[in-house]
Amino acid sequence: MASLTKRSVETLIDLVEIKLSCIQVFDRDDAKELAALEQARRELVARVPNRRAATVVPFPEAEAQRVAG
Repeated sequence: MASLTKRSVETLIDLVEIKLSCIQVFDRDDAKELAALEQARRELVARVPNRRAATVVPFPEAEAQRVAG
């Protein structure tokens, strides 16, 4: 398997976390995708030693605006 730089792995982690924050589970396929994304995040985080844990801060107003369209 090709080697990835720390920056590339961090970028992939960010993208996976963005997708995780947006996903809404409505059916079994969504649940499978959620599980796959969580697993991918765990695997990516394991590739970056000494990574500081990040806190995801929800923005309920932004979510309400997004849902409202």
